[in-house]
Amino acid sequence: MSFTTKMKTIAAAALSVAVLLPLAACGTTDNSASTSASGSDSATITSYDVSGVKKDDAIAKLLPESVTKDGKLTIGTNPSYAPAEFLDADGKTQIGYDMDLARALGNVFGLKTEIVSSNFDTIIPAIGSKYDLGIAAFTITPDRMKSVDFVSYFTAGMGYAVKKGNPNKVNENDLCGLKVAVETGTVEETAINETAKQCKADGKKDIEIQSSKQQTDATTAVVTGKADVFFADSPVVGYAIAQTDGQLEQLGKDFDSVPNAIAIKKGDTGTVEAVQKAMQKLMDDGTYDKILKHWGVESGALKTAEVNPDVEG
Repeated sequence: MSFTTKMKTIAAAALSVAVLLPLAACGTTDNSASTSASGSDSATITSYDVSGVKKDDAIAKLLPESVTKDGKLTIGTNPSYAPAEFLDADGKTQIGYDMDLARALGNVFGLKTEIVSSNFDTIIPAIGSKYDLGIAAFTITPDRMKSVDFVSYFTAGMGYAVKKGNPNKVNENDLCGLKVAVETGTVEETAINETAKQCKADGKKDIEIQSSKQQTDATTAVVTGKADVFFADSPVVGYAIAQTDGQLEQLGKDFDSVPNAIAIKKGDTGTVEAVQKAMQKLMDDGTYDKILKHWGVESGALKTAEVNPDVEG
């Protein structure tokens, strides 16, 4: 069985990304004003203007008081996954198609959107206490559905990136013995760990897994030669390649497209229904399509926002 085929049986893909500054990674902190990245060119595109999105009273009334009492929609994210979520040139403002959709949702609810930056793997545990929603290119997985409810809004696949020209002759069907960079907590990390076990079981060389809290670090590791390949969601791979001035290229083709979704406190039916209806409204009135086209990711568009859609285990 080829490596790619094994990966398809291991995980239902993830959407996770990074924007790479010239040999410098941007960091995030657990507050709304994230630490600035080294350099000032972290963003090459501005946010889509969602100020025209107005409150829908009927949808807003579905939200429980636990969400509305402070007048804010508090969202946890990890802004190191361009073009889904990353930092603007000011090193503080979270931008990307996820962030535009987040602010549009806040407008539909008539709430001020407060986006809080955190490490990816700490967001889901804090939904319902620290955050009203988690919007961080979450891939729906059966394991995550044990902790939160989901509303789907996008679809993405997995992909690999290597240095331009693939100088280390990386074979996507056999990563045994190589250094593979991933972001901590992603389905890619889960998948590559399973593949590493298979390499060992087959008597092949071990995979050296380099797991980083920020996708930017994983991307930088390949550019600087510290890793042979990085493994991430397809929009992340494409954007990282575009932002590294020819230093990277994709290895093979995308595979395993599955839904990405907004994470909501498990059993919070009011918020789940409100988010589903608000996202569907954005899809139906054209706002959603305009945001995705603005970021060049319209190929991942969905027609329907679904609650906890079925995914393969």
